[in-house]
Amino acid sequence: EARRQRRLLLVVVCVALLLDNMLYMVIVPIIPDYIAAMRGGGGAAGPSAPAGGNGSGGGNRSLLPARYPPATGGNEDVQIGVLFASKAMLQLLVNPLSGTLIDRVGYEVPLLAGLAVMFLSTATFAFAENYATLFAARSLQGLGSAFADTAGIALIADRYAEEPARSRALGTALACISFGSLAAPPFGGVLYEFAGKRVPFLVLACVCLLDGLLLLALAPPGATGARANMPVGTPIHRLMADPYIAVVAGALATCNIPLAFLEPTIANWMKDSMGASEWEVGLTWLPAFFPHVLGVYVTVRLAAAYPHLQWFYGALGMAIIGASSCLVPACRNFGQVIIPLCGICFGIALVDTALLPTLAFLVDVRHVSVYGSVYAIADISYSVAYALGPIVAGQIVHTMGFAQLNLGMGLANVLYAPVLLFLKNVCQMKPSHSERNILLEEGPKGLYDTIKMEERKG
Repeated sequence: EARRQRRLLLVVVCVALLLDNMLYMVIVPIIPDYIAAMRGGGGAAGPSAPAGGNGSGGGNRSLLPARYPPATGGNEDVQIGVLFASKAMLQLLVNPLSGTLIDRVGYEVPLLAGLAVMFLSTATFAFAENYATLFAARSLQGLGSAFADTAGIALIADRYAEEPARSRALGTALACISFGSLAAPPFGGVLYEFAGKRVPFLVLACVCLLDGLLLLALAPPGATGARANMPVGTPIHRLMADPYIAVVAGALATCNIPLAFLEPTIANWMKDSMGASEWEVGLTWLPAFFPHVLGVYVTVRLAAAYPHLQWFYGALGMAIIGASSCLVPACRNFGQVIIPLCGICFGIALVDTALLPTLAFLVDVRHVSVYGSVYAIADISYSVAYALGPIVAGQIVHTMGFAQLNLGMGLANVLYAPVLLFLKNVCQMKPSHSERNILLEEGPKGLYDTIKMEERKG
């Protein structure tokens, strides 16, 4: 029964992560029509535009209202960049608080609260009619993600405490994240074109509601027995000061910078440098899903056979990311671009799959086996990359060039890879003597430990 429950909880967490990343990327094909509407162009031709149905030649653009103010000057790119970054910005601010709260109240209640906020955010997206509402919905999604993502990953680490099951479970979650990010643009584009602006968001909202109901059935908020048996977690500021955790957090942030910086810039570069069509730009990232899943699978299998080389898998992934980033500007057509992008996603899979279980292991051996704060730190690392990407990347391309941006990102990853040597001896660390770990040890080693163990048995 316990195994079946933890598998169902893994499904709940994977669906939550899938939804979060689909909502993050599903607005990509919809935003251009909002831009056209803000310009007062064809996206919303005027008050006489019909309230529904497909206008001739304009797809579902007629669904957009005509009351957008015309954009002035060059503020549109800034507005869209801020819109994309607002989720990660709020997530970055809320994560320290969410990690501390998760450590105090357990994993299930914050996960349920995060799903509820994500449902509200998705519904707001469906009925948004101006930039301010879009910004509010995007920011609200960041609030929900700060709780749902962190609590979900921490819940997996807690329920799958043994290796290699923990690496497999976290790898499954990472595969769902990748699938959500890469499948969302075509999913949103097709439904937007043939069913209307609201339909993609309403579908995601319904799935989010069902996921929350399943979690509610598996772990009702009133069942607090599990939390009563949890030890007090290590404060997040002490975890941030741990040099090993700091190295892992830095690697997670650095390896995701190429993805976060390329997403808002590669489309314009492909159109300007190789005359890529809209469908080519739209399908650029889709093939990268397969090497990402392959990277997760390979790392899980290697970690099961050679668990002491987790640091090496992460370093190898960063080297692959660095080399692939440097190759992007040299591409001259659509087919060539796919190859380095697949390399970047394969490398990210190696780093994430190797280092996320390492964070849980570091908490087990150096602190207390409560995982909310440490995965809040991991979420902060991701949020730093994705908060800076939409705002900073465009400015770097404008002032220095697309090639220099990629060379800088590649060099950063290659230079950081040797830093992971610092984690080489992590697997040789002995577990910390938290109350939970003492109960799991083979037996007491001395008179004091024998007395304490007998007291606990009593």
